[in-house]
Amino acid sequence: MISRRLALGYLSSLPLLGACTDTREIHSVQHYAKGRVEVFDPSFTKLVSADAKIELLADGFKWTEGPAWDSKREQLYFSDIPNNRIHSWNRSKGLQTFLDPAGRDDVDIDAEASPGTNGILYLEDQDSLLICNQNGRSVDLLNITTGQREAIAHQYNGKSFNSPNDVVRANNETLFFTDPPYGLKDQETFKGKEQPHFGVYRVARNGDVSLISRDMTRPNGIALSPDNRRLYVSQSDAHAPIVREFTLDENGYAVSDKLFADYADLIAEDSPGMPDGMAVDKNGFLFITGPGGVIVMAPDGKPLGRIYTGRATANCTFGEDGSTLFMTAHDTLLSIPTLTHGFS
Repeated sequence: MISRRLALGYLSSLPLLGACTDTREIHSVQHYAKGRVEVFDPSFTKLVSADAKIELLADGFKWTEGPAWDSKREQLYFSDIPNNRIHSWNRSKGLQTFLDPAGRDDVDIDAEASPGTNGILYLEDQDSLLICNQNGRSVDLLNITTGQREAIAHQYNGKSFNSPNDVVRANNETLFFTDPPYGLKDQETFKGKEQPHFGVYRVARNGDVSLISRDMTRPNGIALSPDNRRLYVSQSDAHAPIVREFTLDENGYAVSDKLFADYADLIAEDSPGMPDGMAVDKNGFLFITGPGGVIVMAPDGKPLGRIYTGRATANCTFGEDGSTLFMTAHDTLLSIPTLTHGFS
């Protein structure tokens, strides 16, 4: 089993687990005037009202990512990667600093990796967060109550991952995550890169790590269909801004894959961003961040509409009663009401 315990500095970090109000001014929820709903197909309005308004929940960050909804505490977690923090937010308490620093805080810091965390996933059954840890080059499990952190995957074939980016868990507790170069300090020369590819990985319950794909140039966001038989992976590559769909067998191994979406035609000066994080509703419709905001896709790959933010939008997740879509868009945290519910 590929697993090891990481010291968090218990006495110093535990008080920041959801208990520290952010020092910046917290404004009330505001209408986000720059946003709009764009309908490509009439069926989109069954998922998002054409008149729905985007809300600005918080701003002033450097680059927001990895939103995850905690149903027990009724709050959202998200990363501010360059500031090496994880924040929390809900409507009663507003914005708080949940974890600072968010990356590994022990003696074994990787000199080739940038600090900070990326994708996050709340595990209700374990009351923990799964965290893609850039400077640990690992996928960590953080116990929210105690602050204990365990790296449940940090190597493949005896070599460090590049920079785990986003993670999803299947019903049988199998994990899938992406490993692009974005958390390496020098992305252009890939200094410190140990894996010969930018992979998509599977982690079994016993900790065994296997490779799902080695062929994507910049694998990034990742999501599962409600039946757990299809795995979606986005590619944040300006030369091939695509999403791939992997068909999985009953054990979570890929048996085939195909192109699910290509967003090259949506890239424009007023529509920044690449395919990135995504969320799936209870019926398998996909909300995929991409050029200009969040593109909503039918399970058969048909584009239905776009939630336009005008910002490079990195990720999204459903929260509150399941019908609020939270979006991390560049330096902001946004939300929009939906007519559907996310699945978990």
